[in-house]
Amino acid sequence: MQPVAPAIGTDARQWADARRLAAERGIRLVEALEESLGLAPDVFVATLGAALGQPTATMAELHAMTPRFDRLAFADALRRECVLLQDAAGGLVLVHADPFARSLRDWADEAIADPFRWLLAHRADLAAYLALHEEGMRAMDAVLGPGTQDDARADAVEDLSIRTISGDASPVVKLVNSTLYDALKLGASDVHLESAADGLLVKYRVDGVLGQAGSAAGRELAEHVISRVKVMAELDIAERRVPQDGRFKVAARGREIDVRVSIMPSVFGEDAVLRILDKRALADEARGLRLDVLGFDEASMAAIRALAAEPYGMLLVTGPTGS
Repeated sequence: MQPVAPAIGTDARQWADARRLAAERGIRLVEALEESLGLAPDVFVATLGAALGQPTATMAELHAMTPRFDRLAFADALRRECVLLQDAAGGLVLVHADPFARSLRDWADEAIADPFRWLLAHRADLAAYLALHEEGMRAMDAVLGPGTQDDARADAVEDLSIRTISGDASPVVKLVNSTLYDALKLGASDVHLESAADGLLVKYRVDGVLGQAGSAAGRELAEHVISRVKVMAELDIAERRVPQDGRFKVAARGREIDVRVSIMPSVFGEDAVLRILDKRALADEARGLRLDVLGFDEASMAAIRALAAEPYGMLLVTGPTGS
């Protein structure tokens, strides 16, 4: 890859400054170049693409194309910071954000069998595009495999994301983390891991209704999953005859979430119930509770607000009959 030409608004000194900045701060050259130029993101990408002779894409143009995660897995897209899309004409394009990453080109030529062309996008647009599709993906589908999902619906902090789940080498760790990840996306309050005669049943409680979300075959796998939960909650993995309670934290979507764990012996081994306590979600729900939402009429709301403004005393709200 040739250095950026002065035509994009740099001179030899600016180019040297970008290289020095990248070395000093341990960042990529493209990031250092953008910082040293001080251009707006869309202007920077367009200017860089013109200098290197590479076509570029805006966020709107990315959304106009169809993602092909069947050709390039979503986990690989996250890891390599690229995404394979199909344009309106049916051609494949690989969108990337770092034109100086020679290793990406070598890898893409080997990983993608079909012909494709390159498109340059800003790294923030590419990250936002992948994050949007991450919200719509179900991590547990890739772990449990087809045919295992039920149509009903399915102070160490464990980091939960498609990237970390895909990077885990252990299938047990992948199963536990992806189960929690999907539960958080569905807004489940509880996760039930039940040992059965032929494996493990995974159930979610959503809006008070408990339904099966999936299953995994193998009694040994079920034991390993329960043991993994015990390790996360710092419980005794050797004790299988008495109930145990514990807790751990996970990090997802930029916040920490508490998980309470209850282990109970069962006929086929042990069962685990994980209670998800998302404090931020609860706080958001509490902020949405207003007097008018609770059904108070205007007169009652005015009386309650007037009493609540008093410096001391108790609120005494009576009904229409004075009771």
